[in-house]
Amino acid sequence: MNILITGGASGLGRATAEAVEKEGWRPLVVDVRRPDQRFEHVVADLADRGEAERAVRELAERAGGLDGVVTAAGIDACGRLEDVPAADWERVIQVNLLGTAAVVRAALPYLKHSRGKVVTCASTLGLRPLSDASAYSASKFGVVGFTRGLAIELRGEVGVTLLIPGGMRTSFFDGRPEQYKPGPEAGLNDPADVAQAVVFALRQPAGCEVRELVVCPSTETSWP
Repeated sequence: MNILITGGASGLGRATAEAVEKEGWRPLVVDVRRPDQRFEHVVADLADRGEAERAVRELAERAGGLDGVVTAAGIDACGRLEDVPAADWERVIQVNLLGTAAVVRAALPYLKHSRGKVVTCASTLGLRPLSDASAYSASKFGVVGFTRGLAIELRGEVGVTLLIPGGMRTSFFDGRPEQYKPGPEAGLNDPADVAQAVVFALRQPAGCEVRELVVCPSTETSWP
């Protein structure tokens, strides 16, 4: 199976690409940075719809089609609305929400042909917002609504799974002020473990769907 993964150069995306490869499937990576692994990839900024669409088409044509898409790319801009530069705030929406929609839209012709699957990556903050995270929460609330609507549109044609992960041990928190980093009580998950949930959803036969998955540390502070 050919599985396209956004954000596949790091974090959950990279862990998913590695898990996909272990399954004997073919990971196809889209990221704003070139991955340091051997995976086939296209460098693209998902904030640019044209770049996102080009990347999907290029990888799909190169691989001879798509059997699955995992939208793991995501960014953040921490701070109060009045303190975060408008361009930074809006870029979070562009990458996390509009980039997700652009990738899925471009992949649909291939996925309909293969009766493939989409796994979108939201967040526990897409169900329960926290202060100083309005951009991220808005984008992930949007991914939740987008995915639930997509599942209705595509029923019987393409499988759709909404993944709602809690905190993971990735570079996502690097470079933040200390108040925006998870404390020791967070008990962050290994992204490789979360990637196994993604593989589980992708492995289901056509017509059998895992509609929503919440995967978080047992001490997750933002859930339930």
